[in-house]
Amino acid sequence: MRKFNDPRDWFFEKRFGLFIHWGIYSQGGLHEQELWRYGTPWEKYAAYADQFCPGHFDPGEWLDIAEKTGMRYLAFTAKHHDGFCMWDTKETDFNVMHTPYGRDVLRAVADECHRRDFPLVIYYSVVDWHHPNYPNIGRHHELNDKDISRHDMGRYMVFLKNQIRELCTNYGKVDGIWWDMNVAKYEDRSVNEMIRRLQPSAVVNNRGFDEGDFSTPERSFNAEPAAPFTSPVEACNSVGTNSWGYRAREDYASVFSLQRQMALNMALGANYLLNVGPMPDGRFPAEALRILDAVGAWYSKVGAALTSEPCFGAVKSDSILCTCSGNVLNVIALKPLSSSSLELPSFDVMPEKALLLNTGLEVEATFEKNAYRLNEPGKSLRLRGIPADSLAGQIPVFRLEFSRPVSAEAAADRFEGQSVGGAVECG
Repeated sequence: MRKFNDPRDWFFEKRFGLFIHWGIYSQGGLHEQELWRYGTPWEKYAAYADQFCPGHFDPGEWLDIAEKTGMRYLAFTAKHHDGFCMWDTKETDFNVMHTPYGRDVLRAVADECHRRDFPLVIYYSVVDWHHPNYPNIGRHHELNDKDISRHDMGRYMVFLKNQIRELCTNYGKVDGIWWDMNVAKYEDRSVNEMIRRLQPSAVVNNRGFDEGDFSTPERSFNAEPAAPFTSPVEACNSVGTNSWGYRAREDYASVFSLQRQMALNMALGANYLLNVGPMPDGRFPAEALRILDAVGAWYSKVGAALTSEPCFGAVKSDSILCTCSGNVLNVIALKPLSSSSLELPSFDVMPEKALLLNTGLEVEATFEKNAYRLNEPGKSLRLRGIPADSLAGQIPVFRLEFSRPVSAEAAADRFEGQSVGGAVECG
């Protein structure tokens, strides 16, 4: 994986982050894109600002939850498509200071992140449904503003750059800018250059005004293993399947589906960003807390395996991925176990020890074949004595320990020609 070799390399160390979509749209309890998806009249929507007073907002509690889940950085929505700003901006009155709450939400979040040395990434939507100069002409994720006489992308970019300058100068260290929805595909390399000049540790994603530092697949992605990522990637999803912001009648993702996405992408070298939409009062929904608790319990045991170096092809199977670190090969099963054993096809090196990381249980490693496959040629390692039923709803991860180092070089053929109990030749 290519690194930046500068202060932005924190991105390759933290790996798992919390995404938070929160704004006045939480008042409606429908969707962060309520204006566009539901056609809510602007006057009704704008009135949400007059109701916004989150009595239970506590960024310390947010980060407590994030740390318990195993998350190591935060991405927060400073301005979403509606144009409402969650900080004390001087560029528009459509901001949190003009609500009953009347306090700078981003300031509180940034201060708590800095207190804990917890990297902060700031989300900013290029699309803006409120600013008169943004050309809302009915493209995807845009409203349809009939008064095109006021559209002026150049003037809007002045506004945008002034806001980004505020974010990068008034809130201490900023570790990233997360652009979204450059629908017009407007190009201006000076914007990211300004960010990097003001905030040297800030990573910038690829949804802004140039190619950025990393790509951002979201929701449904990488259904099956491909190959390790060769450039920086941050996959993202939300605990809610309908919305990224708070939705009162939300349908929630299964814990297993989120674990699978995390395993699939992280084992190939990507970061993973998991989103929650806080309720209007600032608290996380109960079901979101349950999901984070379950994901965190699993990740606390298998996270080191997911974030190790990809060893793609070490096991020849489209339902198994491997990572490696030192003398360890981690085996990640992407499908539920159908029995108390797991076969690793064409894997002919015996480990010194095999552990099920989910439980800490040592399992048997053997070349003994399944009785129905006795006449098939070749050897395959089998892990036996796995408590499959107790793993229902979890992605199983195994740690295989060898006498010599394992590395990613020549992963596909590292085990060929090795004798039983032989060394792991890794180049």
